[in-house]
Amino acid sequence: MLIRDRLATGKPSISFEFFPPKSDEAAVQLEQTIVELSALDPAFVSVTYGAGGSTREKTLEIVSRIRQHAGIEAMAHLTCVGATREEIGAVVNRLVAAGVTNILALRGDPPKGETTFTPAAGGFAYASELVTYIREQHGVTLSVGGAAYPETHVECGDPTVDLENLKRKVDAGVDFLITQLFFDNRRYWQFCERARAIGIRVPIIPGIMPITSASQAKRFGASLPGRFGEELDSRGADPRAAMQLGVAHATAQCIDLLRGGAPGVHFYTLNRSTATKDVFAELRIEGLA
Repeated sequence: MLIRDRLATGKPSISFEFFPPKSDEAAVQLEQTIVELSALDPAFVSVTYGAGGSTREKTLEIVSRIRQHAGIEAMAHLTCVGATREEIGAVVNRLVAAGVTNILALRGDPPKGETTFTPAAGGFAYASELVTYIREQHGVTLSVGGAAYPETHVECGDPTVDLENLKRKVDAGVDFLITQLFFDNRRYWQFCERARAIGIRVPIIPGIMPITSASQAKRFGASLPGRFGEELDSRGADPRAAMQLGVAHATAQCIDLLRGGAPGVHFYTLNRSTATKDVFAELRIEGLA
């Protein structure tokens, strides 16, 4: 099912993000996570795409397997990093041949060791160009998502410019947006208000991650509400207590978001199921999942 059609039903969309494993042990962990989270009947799951296409084959294999064997709609991430338009076109064609009809179109981060993004010769410099290309090649047969940044993209210090860039991407043919993770819902609601004010009408799905430590939160660059950050710091020596706090905070976020009219929630799982399952269980109790 095309994700845009699923969102059009008005039913809250609960979804999960996975990334290709880097070791045999991590592969076993991912398989277990997929099995456990599949039982929650998500609207869809997504699989990330490594820098420079480094996980291209694994991404394709995992997305295809989830669709065929887990019976869940799966979306493949696709970036512009280190690839020509012809190479990107070939990847999209392979996804389509495998029955994958949902793509998250991203510019992608600079390769490890580099601080700025440089497009490949004959490649794309912006996600909006990638979206335009996908639409030119496949029309509306694919559902295309994009990324949004409630606290502004790390490479753009001007929120107004960042939002204009987002509008350009949406105008190129994006069906829905998934936000970068955040821990303060005010950031999301204010961002949505600003986006609607400049004519962005597609669904904006909030990205949520049940945080398990203060250091983890800082690594992802999202701001922490004062009291939550202080409490997380105070539990730094007790991983279990920190996880319980993170789950409670994420649960409160999700309840507020879904009751407030957000089209769903996209969980950044880090390929682990426990925290996400705990949040999901509370949402079920509240009748929101």
